[in-house]
Amino acid sequence: MTDGPEPDLEEIDNTVPHSARIWNYWLGGKDFYDVDREVGDGIARSNPGIVTTARAQRAFLCRAVRYLAGEAGIRQFLDVGTGLPTVDNTHEVAQRVAPDARIVYVDHDPLVLTHARALLTSTPEGVTHYIDADLRDPDAILRGAAGTLDFDRPVALMLLGVVAHITDDSAYDVVARLMAALPPGSHLVFSDSAEVVNPEAVRAMVRQWNSTSDNPRVNRTREQILRFFDGMELLEPGLVSVTRWRPEALPFGEPAEVDNVGGVARKN
Repeated sequence: MTDGPEPDLEEIDNTVPHSARIWNYWLGGKDFYDVDREVGDGIARSNPGIVTTARAQRAFLCRAVRYLAGEAGIRQFLDVGTGLPTVDNTHEVAQRVAPDARIVYVDHDPLVLTHARALLTSTPEGVTHYIDADLRDPDAILRGAAGTLDFDRPVALMLLGVVAHITDDSAYDVVARLMAALPPGSHLVFSDSAEVVNPEAVRAMVRQWNSTSDNPRVNRTREQILRFFDGMELLEPGLVSVTRWRPEALPFGEPAEVDNVGGVARKN
């Protein structure tokens, strides 16, 4: 089952770059406009590692969801700031492991909602739903998700690359409000840009983005990102470069770090 509101196509602005469409471009998708490609290419010139980083973050999502749906037994996922469907979306990864998994996607871009209706299908045993809401309004997210998810049972809250768009400390309150509504046994999956490998390139990327977008973002340090996990049990190996969160076995040692850190924590 897939359900959700009918998007208003007239709301789609193809003159302003949008992070979901730029991310789709970096991931090798097809759902972007010229302005998104131009900004994406400009960011890549100042930060040549960004495409590798984007794909590393998607690989982190896959490994985290496989762990949660498998070993941790999670059957409910709330994916906020999902972006445009590409490959190995949260519901696809989760339902390969657990066909009865229930997934709610959240975004506020009309183009995302348009493609979600067409592409975010579900297994017969499970549910895929999507809602039009902004991360800055956690109560609206929780109200919308409550029709699909049972908040008396554990939920995995997915926040990958989206919290940087809340540029002040209210971001901590937003994440805390979402986690407070979820029962013990729930998990937080979080990743975002950080100055790990090439700090100046990451700073340049943010400057370029903020000069061209009406959806600004901020860099946070690893220590600032750790605060989002306060009060939870941060699972091994902790908050690390997304390439180094439980990587697949490699013949030549650990994978190279990228300028994006991620972690998974359990609410006890």
